[in-house]
Amino acid sequence: MRAPPRDLIDAYDPSLPLEEASTCPSSWYVDPRILDLEQRTTFARTWQLVARLDQVREPGQYVTTEVAGEPIVVVRGNDGVLRGFYNVCRHHAAAVMTEPEGCEKHLRCPYHGWTYALDGALKGAPGFRNERNFDPARNGLVPVATQAWENWVFVRLEPEGSSLEEFLGPAVVGEIRALGLSRLHWLERRHYRFECNWKVFVDNYLDGGYHVPYLHKGLSSVLDIANYTIENGRHHCLQSSPVSSKGAEFETGAVRKGDRALYYWFYPNFMINWYEGVMDTNLVFPRGTDETEVIFDFWFADVSAAAAVHNRASIHVGQRIQDEDTAICKSVQRGLRSRAYDTGRLSVRREAGEHLFHRLLHADFSTGTRP
Repeated sequence: MRAPPRDLIDAYDPSLPLEEASTCPSSWYVDPRILDLEQRTTFARTWQLVARLDQVREPGQYVTTEVAGEPIVVVRGNDGVLRGFYNVCRHHAAAVMTEPEGCEKHLRCPYHGWTYALDGALKGAPGFRNERNFDPARNGLVPVATQAWENWVFVRLEPEGSSLEEFLGPAVVGEIRALGLSRLHWLERRHYRFECNWKVFVDNYLDGGYHVPYLHKGLSSVLDIANYTIENGRHHCLQSSPVSSKGAEFETGAVRKGDRALYYWFYPNFMINWYEGVMDTNLVFPRGTDETEVIFDFWFADVSAAAAVHNRASIHVGQRIQDEDTAICKSVQRGLRSRAYDTGRLSVRREAGEHLFHRLLHADFSTGTRP
C-alpha cells in the first residue's frame, strides 16, 4: 500500500541547516501524486514566464501557452494594456485562440463564434436572442494576473499574491536591471526533451558547478570553478564564476567571454545564463513524472549578418552542453527509482541552491495538503 502524500512530504525536514541536510526524498521525483501537487501549488501560485515582450508589443498581438495544465492567452489591448486570460470560451469551453501567436482585432472562438474584445469582454454570442438571465458582462474571458518584467511577460493563476518584483525581491530586480537586458535581441528558440523529472534538471543546474569539471569539459575550461560562488535570495539563486581565456578550449573560449558568468535561477523553473553580450534563458516544464521539456531562448547584443557566425557558434556550444546533460539526467532518474536510493547528502560548498529549492518545494507542498 502506497504511503499517503502527506507522509512523503513529512519525510523531508526543511529545518535542517545545509551542513546537516540531504536532498528531498526520491519519491518526490517518481510519484505522480507529487507531480499533481506541484501543478496545483508550485506552478499555479508562482509567476510563470509565458511570452517574450517583443511578441506582444502592438495592439492585437497575442501568445497562447499552458500553465499548470491550464490554457492561457496573453494579448495587448487597444488601450496598450497587456492582459492574460484563460484561453477557454465561456460557452462550451473550447480554446478561443488556437494558434501559438498572432495578431487579431478581436478574439473569436472557432467552435460557435463567440467573440471577445481584446480586453476580454464578450462582444458577440451568435444565436443568443431570447435567453433569460443571460448577462454578457458576466461571460467575458476569465483573467489571470499578468505582468511584464525586463524582456518577458509572466502570469500567475492564483488570483491573490505579491507582485513579481515583490516575489523576487528588490535586490535581484536591481541586479537584473543593471545588466541592461533591453540591449539584447532574441534570435532563436530550441526545445529539449529530457527523460527525467523536471526537478532533476533543476537540481543539476543548481549544484554550484559541482558537475561541470566532470561533465562539461569545454565550459569548465573557461570557468574558475575554485572561485565559483553561490548566493541565495528568498526565491532565487545566483551562481557566478570568473571567466578566463587562459587555457580555454577554443570553441567555448571564442563565445564565452567577459569578467564573470552569471547563472540566475528563479523559483521554480526559470533560468538566465549571462555572459558578455550573450544570454540564454531556460524554461523548465514537467511533461510527466519522468519527462521534462526545457525551452531555450538565445539572445545576443548583435544579431546583424556580420555577427551570424559568432552567434551560431555560441548556440552550438549551448547545444553541446545540453547534449552532455541529457544522458546524466536520464541516469539520475533511473537511479531515483532504485531501492538502493532514497536521499543523498548535500555539499555545503556547492549545493546551497538545491537546498533552497527543496525547502521552497516543501513549503508549497505543505500548504497544498493542509485539511
